[in-house]
Amino acid sequence: MVLCVDEKTQVQALDRTEPTFTMLPGVPQRQSHDYIRNGTIDLYVALNLATGEVTHQLTSQHRAIEFKKFLVLIDKSVPAGLDVHIVIDNYSTHKTPAIKSWLLAHPRFHVHFTPTSSSWLNLVERWFAEITEKWICRGTHSSVKQLADSITERIGTWNEDPHPYVWHKTADEILESLGRYLERIADSGH
Repeated sequence: MVLCVDEKTQVQALDRTEPTFTMLPGVPQRQSHDYIRNGTIDLYVALNLATGEVTHQLTSQHRAIEFKKFLVLIDKSVPAGLDVHIVIDNYSTHKTPAIKSWLLAHPRFHVHFTPTSSSWLNLVERWFAEITEKWICRGTHSSVKQLADSITERIGTWNEDPHPYVWHKTADEILESLGRYLERIADSGH
């Protein structure tokens, strides 16, 4: 099983100072620009590359110990006969001695790190963008518990009809596009 794993740290429980403005025909939904901060929570996610299903964990802190607990959750949720391939970024909490030791004790886990500054290659980032744009930013949350309940509810709804993300360009097309971009910025005079 291939899982795209990452964490979205410090998700803010924000409550607007004014209610969402009434929608009018032809006018997009609007919110006041100011808000009240009500705390943060960290969201750990494992996105099943083949099915789009999500396993998650919410924590109040972001340390290697929380990441290790998430690995244990993944281990329990993946059928025993399967190897687990994890695509993950190079964040320091993913490489601590405690994590390395845990991985050595669980040989069915195979870690594949994305290149530095290339976390966008991990499709869980696309899922984070979607939940952020369509759920978290549109909501109002007067407490961290309310935000946690809201995220858990949304993930439950997602998992009722999950869908995998599919790259529409080949690796060669992406690299060519990146090459053209790098040429443009190199010639920009900066």
